[in-house]
Amino acid sequence: MKRRSIVKYAAAAAVLSLGLTACSGSGSEDAKESGTVRVTLANHVWTEGIKAAIPEFEQSSGLKVELTQLGEDQLSDQYNVKLNAGSDEIDVMMYRPLQEGKAFAKNGYLADLTGKVSSDAAWDWKDYQEGPVKATTVDGKVVGVPIITEREVLYYRKDLLQAAGLQVPKTMEELEAAAKAIKASSPDTAGFVARTGKSAAVTQFSSFLFSFGGDFTDASGKSTVNSAAAKEAYAFYGGLIKNYGPANVSTDMSWPEAMAIFTQGKAAFYTEADSLYKNATDPAKSKVADTVGFAALPAGPAGSKPYNIPSWGLAVNEASGNQDNAWKFIQWATSKERTLAAQKAGVPGPRASVWANSEGTSTYPKDLAEAIAVSAKNGVGHDRPEVVTVGKAREIVGEPIVASITGGDASAAADSAHQAFQEFLDSEKK
Repeated sequence: MKRRSIVKYAAAAAVLSLGLTACSGSGSEDAKESGTVRVTLANHVWTEGIKAAIPEFEQSSGLKVELTQLGEDQLSDQYNVKLNAGSDEIDVMMYRPLQEGKAFAKNGYLADLTGKVSSDAAWDWKDYQEGPVKATTVDGKVVGVPIITEREVLYYRKDLLQAAGLQVPKTMEELEAAAKAIKASSPDTAGFVARTGKSAAVTQFSSFLFSFGGDFTDASGKSTVNSAAAKEAYAFYGGLIKNYGPANVSTDMSWPEAMAIFTQGKAAFYTEADSLYKNATDPAKSKVADTVGFAALPAGPAGSKPYNIPSWGLAVNEASGNQDNAWKFIQWATSKERTLAAQKAGVPGPRASVWANSEGTSTYPKDLAEAIAVSAKNGVGHDRPEVVTVGKAREIVGEPIVASITGGDASAAADSAHQAFQEFLDSEKK
């Protein structure tokens, strides 16, 4: 197992001393003997629901949960310290499969759950959607259980489409034509808005890339960001924003900035994660709450292929000596009953049965639930390059997005990104 330096350990430990909300235990043997499970979770609405229900788990299992709840930065700091040090003080850990999953698995931090997920027919691993399962599986081993999912969908303004006599776009060509028509008829209203930041835009661009028939790498792990399909996708995504986007649009927008433009009534179409929908439908946050509609991502040449990914999952620390009890907690927290409860509270889940259950969609706008059903069926299990150092990879493959938005040569930028990305991929194999 890899280790960081003692200096790094000490520095991060100092940060952690300010962030912990629960005291650490004195070792997994003590936890095992006392029937305690040490669970580390991120601040999230899913966590709030689980925290409130923990007493029922403790009563039914006879175990006690020792909970640590942290913000994302503090969570990363804790993992940097404790996992790198091989600490057994964490049993269950909430992690981001597509951001740090490969790195954690490569470093030996995540226990192999393959046998456990297939051993309980009632819990039902087969109920999990294909995309999220793929994202929590590394080198053929299941290393995590998805808990929160996201898909990219089309947000649109019903009133603007109706006034322009337009139908909801079902293809990328129709999306471009509708964005063009609205921009032409109302220059102060953008036909389309989306993320523009070099790194931030990669996740939402990915669905365009897949729908045009491309991907970041091929089956052998080689870069494909300069394929004909990728170049077409880069040019199309950037062109929508350049030609029909907000005036003087910046190239550093992530979702809060893009969402603000849409919710202030300044754009007709917006592609974004479905999990953020309440920002658009809550009257306290959105000036257009009553006029927002949702649809599946318009189909490109390869069909409608949005990402369908788990933004968070639960894993067991490989160094824990309390893995059986850790799995009991995960079984309970990810059961069909708990997943349904979380989804009704606004947390999209990974279980097909919950989406098929009318209760599971009862709190969602009807058209959003329909869009999610389509997206889950057609979805791809990643929204960024599947590598160890994700942040650097996003910076590289995001360059052609910015080039396209700013009117540069997207094809040439894709060729440059391809060379840089391949060098990066080769370096990760060393």
